[in-house]
Amino acid sequence: MILAVLFANSEGNILIERFHGVPAEERLHWRSFLVKLGADNLKGVKNEELLVACHKSVYIVYTVLGDVSIYVVGKDEYDELALSEVIFVITSAVKDVCGKPPTERVFLDKYGRICLCLDEIVWKGYLENTEKDRIRRLTRMKPPTEF
Repeated sequence: MILAVLFANSEGNILIERFHGVPAEERLHWRSFLVKLGADNLKGVKNEELLVACHKSVYIVYTVLGDVSIYVVGKDEYDELALSEVIFVITSAVKDVCGKPPTERVFLDKYGRICLCLDEIVWKGYLENTEKDRIRRLTRMKPPTEF
């Protein structure tokens, strides 16, 4: 299960968060842990260069895209390899919505579309859609066409 998807700015402020199956009392711990992890390790990292961490029985894959840090947390079948696929789809969708790796301002301007994309990619803790064109069609609020 994908436990969390978080987006943070360069100062460590959370821009978007989605938790799945994580009790409310543990969410603060995860927020602070992930922001600290990023602060310690994301300095000087190139765009879309993936970093991997393990905490207890949970895998974390994280990266930088423009001015935004992206964290994906998973367990069980979502190990570091599966999470790297998830984060690849998310970064592709964000670049598609923003037109390029986003600054914080562009990211916040496109916040609604990014949230729609995120909801189409990860649904209730599972990877739902990976095809860029399908995600684009679904976020336009038009029915998908099946071939």
